[in-house]
Amino acid sequence: MKQYSCTEQPFQICGLQRQLLPEKFWRLPQAVLEQAAAGVAARAIHPCGGRVRFRTDSSSVTIRTLLQTNVVDWAIPLSGSAGADVYVGRGGMVRYAGIATPKNYESRTGSLAFTKDKAMEDITIHLPRNEELENVFIELEDDALVEPPTPYDVEQPMVFYGSSITEGGCASRVANAYTALLSRWLDADYINLGFSGSARGEPELATYIAGLDMSVFIYDYDHNAPDLEHLEKTHEPFFRTIRQVQPGLPVLFLTKPDFDLDRETAWLRRKIIHRTYDNARASGDRNVYFIDGENYFGKKDREACTVDGCHPNDLGFMRMAETIYPVLNKILKR
Repeated sequence: MKQYSCTEQPFQICGLQRQLLPEKFWRLPQAVLEQAAAGVAARAIHPCGGRVRFRTDSSSVTIRTLLQTNVVDWAIPLSGSAGADVYVGRGGMVRYAGIATPKNYESRTGSLAFTKDKAMEDITIHLPRNEELENVFIELEDDALVEPPTPYDVEQPMVFYGSSITEGGCASRVANAYTALLSRWLDADYINLGFSGSARGEPELATYIAGLDMSVFIYDYDHNAPDLEHLEKTHEPFFRTIRQVQPGLPVLFLTKPDFDLDRETAWLRRKIIHRTYDNARASGDRNVYFIDGENYFGKKDREACTVDGCHPNDLGFMRMAETIYPVLNKILKR
């Protein structure tokens, strides 16, 4: 077997700052981290939403992850905080190969070995959500071919900005987050700029995001705004910063899914976000879209969709993705 580092050619790393590799698997560049709030900076050094992609005809594949940290999360299992999900194939033919995760919290290494047909197939490794990553090693048969991955159908990434829910809390596996589900279903690249407890409509992040090359912007920080006043003060200015730079960019407004904990406040928050949408439409903007988070979990067994009444579990994320998918699919087909 021959071992490769994921930072070598022809392996492709998506969703992260490629110019910082191989030393740092970060989601934001150094200059933005220096300006951002402490919470954003602390979370952005985790490779949440990052993926390693390649094609190979090796019938035997081993994935080894090496973490710099491995910390207990209050509501996410080890598989969801430190695991790396592996998929084979692409589009409607994608299939789950397994997870490379540490055996316990004392370990900082994860390993997955699997077999597949000896045919050229795409492999995608979804990187851990909560931990700092040192490297990912791929072991393939000595005579195996290794090529760059098949391009995504949607190569311009979708960009998600929001809360711990956007970041994937509390899915049991990283690839069960609604962002990752949508990426697979749409065969689309994406960047996850969800920051637990920290994304609060910062002007610095708005300026950075406005400069990104993206297919659609999904705007979802409602949950992190500390109060109604803060949400009202920041929501529309953040959107306008992006719209001034990218007047034709599709923007999808989302509201938080944990509607049932405090319905009156959730209704007022939704009203603020819908006002941003209404104002854009009134000004002639026809590239804005809105999804009401109250609808994500449906009417039956809503309480079964979260771990704490707030953060979605796998069922909750699936229902979120199923609600958002038709809208994003329509946007991207345009």
